[in-house]
Amino acid sequence: MSAFASLVEQLADLLQPLFHGSSAAAAIILFTAFVRLLVHPLSRAAARGQRARAVLQPRVAELRKQHAKDPKKLQQAVMALHAEEKVSPLSGCLPSLFQLPAFFLLYHLFSNREIGGRTNGLLTHRLFAAPLGERWADALGGDGIFGPAGLVYLGLFVLVGAVATFNYRRMKLIMAANPPSVSVGGEALPGLASAAKFAPFMSFLTLFSVAVMPLAAALYMVTSTTWSAVERAVLYRWQLTPQAGTRPLAQSST
Repeated sequence: MSAFASLVEQLADLLQPLFHGSSAAAAIILFTAFVRLLVHPLSRAAARGQRARAVLQPRVAELRKQHAKDPKKLQQAVMALHAEEKVSPLSGCLPSLFQLPAFFLLYHLFSNREIGGRTNGLLTHRLFAAPLGERWADALGGDGIFGPAGLVYLGLFVLVGAVATFNYRRMKLIMAANPPSVSVGGEALPGLASAAKFAPFMSFLTLFSVAVMPLAAALYMVTSTTWSAVERAVLYRWQLTPQAGTRPLAQSST
């Protein structure tokens, strides 16, 4: 933890001539972009995997009809199909898993008053008027929602809301082009229709996360969420094509 704190402090010192009192905040944003850049090859692989799985959906649906009464055989048949086509069902999880350590490091770094037995000097840094180690509740308890620190959070909420709205509209377009299946073999799957309706609203949950976590961790999340929105719009643009899942597997590429 102390080594990571030193790294952030050194990066903040390098950026201080440009960003002055907000140099540590700028360092967090650059650090987040660097992490996302490192993870980008995994994101590309995940996009290719998801496209391949979409192409396989008609064949998976046929297997579900064949083995509707035998879940074990169905699972084995689906796994065999994925292995035959060299498609990993777990590839989509890797980008998020590799980002978790960086997020938790930042969260704990700006949640502790002492690092390695010394006072945590990073807590003195700010994003404009808002201390990086404090939360929205601290800003509300200080000068209020329209105080200097409160306005910083309002700016973040506006940015998160804009990104969430972009994701919402894109998800609605995707669902209109490729309506999600809520049944197997003509039988409705309980809860799946409700989950499909709720899915476009998931991005708005980031607003709650930004409100309750330290500002430094919130900066990481806002930067990463914005990156993800742009990245997914580029890598998953094929999802806007109607019946994308019916294309031959050999034609899938990202």
